[in-house]
Amino acid sequence: MSRLAQSMTPAAARFEVPDDLEAINRLYRERHWGDGLPVIPPTVERVERMLRQTRRARDEVVACIAPGFGAATVERIAINAVLAGCDPEALPALIAATEAMAAPEFNLQGIQATTNPVALWVIVNGPAAKALGVNGSFNCLGQGAWANATIGRALRLVLQNIGGALPGDMDRATQGQPGKYSFCCAENEEASPWDPLHVERGHPRGASTVTVVGAEGTLNMNTHTKDAAELVRAFAETMQHPPCNDYCHGGEPWFVIGPEHAEIFSHAGLAKSEVKRLLWEKSKMPAARMTDKDILRVRDSRGAELGEIRPDTLLPASRRPQDIHLIVAGGPGTHSTYIPSFGNTQSVTREISA
Repeated sequence: MSRLAQSMTPAAARFEVPDDLEAINRLYRERHWGDGLPVIPPTVERVERMLRQTRRARDEVVACIAPGFGAATVERIAINAVLAGCDPEALPALIAATEAMAAPEFNLQGIQATTNPVALWVIVNGPAAKALGVNGSFNCLGQGAWANATIGRALRLVLQNIGGALPGDMDRATQGQPGKYSFCCAENEEASPWDPLHVERGHPRGASTVTVVGAEGTLNMNTHTKDAAELVRAFAETMQHPPCNDYCHGGEPWFVIGPEHAEIFSHAGLAKSEVKRLLWEKSKMPAARMTDKDILRVRDSRGAELGEIRPDTLLPASRRPQDIHLIVAGGPGTHSTYIPSFGNTQSVTREISA
């Protein structure tokens, strides 16, 4: 028999099941405690190994997770980390990410219960990215890196098992998106001509952080131009997407800029802040491109910000240029990725500590 720790019950709860992987996975499917992929049984021994990576008490409540507002204790986070297959060393990063996603400005309640396909995207910066093996280079948003896959997956299980956001129940996503299985990467800080995200946000360069983003999805931008002005134009025109929540609410558009494209901006002498300003100006979209119903939504959401909104009003995708975010990640190639946000959310960064 295997003694399993339960992720949705008081800290001391344990139960025994046959020591059979198929039987354990069948149990998790029946109780809707998984994500549709096979799980690693959260035996008491595995959970204890995970908990040895933090000085925090196992019953400490890190956050209450919307929409069900279940208490995410350190132990419950560890249990879901085991389920996802995380290495024990990932626990401090998962605790920090759990704190970040519960911050009011992230609007987890809206993200968890919407019909929108929004997924939780985790960006790891600093020494922890290398120590944990989080990929920020080739295929950093794809398969192949254990840390990327399991850290993102563990947080999804926290959202589901502790927050109660079961698909078709509290999670009302119309279609969802593959990023809801796992969405995690590091920034390729060595390949960036600019300060990395955590330094830009006021953390020491030697600190380790996680940033959580409410991401609508990914859109590849493949352009071979070597001219910075053309590159800005290509990026800005990609942003002009009439059904996007960013234009409706004034959100936080994100770019994962490939190192080759980042080098073009650098050779042109463009600071990150200047690229943001140019993108903000050149991505303004006439309200007339939206449907009549959606223009009414913009008026409700952004009337105080923009004043009277007519069909010829130019809508910026974010409220301010600094609300457009750029990280450098990926390997060689003429590709970057545009990631619009949920719109009604702000990304949050937290420092990782034991």
